[in-house]
Amino acid sequence: MGPHPAVAAIRLAVRRVLHDVLTDVQRTDHQRPDAPRQDARPDAPRNPGRVPRASRPHPHPPREQAAPPLVLVACSGGADSMALASALAFEAPKLGIRAGGVTVDHRLQGGSDLRAAEVVTRLTALGLDPIESVAVDVGRDGGPEAAARDARYAALDAAAERHGAAAILLGHTRDDQAETVLLGLARGSGIRSLSGMAAVSGGPGADRRYRRPFLHIDRQTARKACMVQSLPVWDDPHNTDPAYTRSRLRHEGLPALEKALGKGVVEALARTAQLSRDDADALDHWAAQAEASVRDATGLLECAKLYALPPAVRRRIVRRAAIEAGSPAGALFARHIEEIDRLITGWRGQGAINLPGKVVAQRQGGRLVIRQGC
Repeated sequence: MGPHPAVAAIRLAVRRVLHDVLTDVQRTDHQRPDAPRQDARPDAPRNPGRVPRASRPHPHPPREQAAPPLVLVACSGGADSMALASALAFEAPKLGIRAGGVTVDHRLQGGSDLRAAEVVTRLTALGLDPIESVAVDVGRDGGPEAAARDARYAALDAAAERHGAAAILLGHTRDDQAETVLLGLARGSGIRSLSGMAAVSGGPGADRRYRRPFLHIDRQTARKACMVQSLPVWDDPHNTDPAYTRSRLRHEGLPALEKALGKGVVEALARTAQLSRDDADALDHWAAQAEASVRDATGLLECAKLYALPPAVRRRIVRRAAIEAGSPAGALFARHIEEIDRLITGWRGQGAINLPGKVVAQRQGGRLVIRQGC
């Protein structure tokens, strides 16, 4: 008799992601400068005479065996990440992958260090190695949720670098994706916000570091998988605290939508995220290709050429230029881009526009100039 359907579902999701990680590792190894080519041969002797067999060099001198890739799971001790950790511990050895874990102590609640130690104990019991608990200081920029997220990812990036991890698995579920789409919709930040979380995303110098195997799996399936495996889980009280926007959305907003619109809202929102991501990726690619054609010989953006582009493409070029000038991406909102866009499409002699990061945008001689201010 096979595993419970919930357990089978999470294991299959993780197995697929691990196969993808292996493919990426093999591709990277193949592209390394020191990797031998298939047709590589030692220099042949100038004397074409026969070389005794015993003295012939081996055509492929043995290389040092590469260590198996390491995949870490980010685990808070909650049902989603514990289900993910259990699936990783089960699937990784079968594929020749080392499996470890990291838990981040945000130090926002009393006794958080003890809970982090409990998570380490649970991950050890699953057979993961290495395992690390990292304490962080959470700032205030962007609000408590954003600040905690920034501190968490910084800690995970550092852990990946320390251990040389090929990937870090995150336990975000389809429910989390639906919540992210609704939050993006509320901010009115455009199609990129509606695209939610990517199944694969990156950290500094590693654009495919983070993997989210559960984006097509609902939260209840992950919890059920923990229950049938007798895995202890911790329910973070912040997840039910109405002081947090995501908590209110989870316990009030989504249930109200399902009551008004019927079941299937979460699935529909998750599907919207994928469709939006495909569209956003295509527009980003278009903008990247068009950017060179709208710059003059000195590299400045020409307003007339920008005006001729579709708005979605033009605004992407403008946003990228603002970020390159030093404006933080997280603080650059749609209203900022709209103000810059009016310098192109509604020019009436208006003055410079101040952007986050002390960046200034202004129109000069038919050119859009975005630079650091004084």
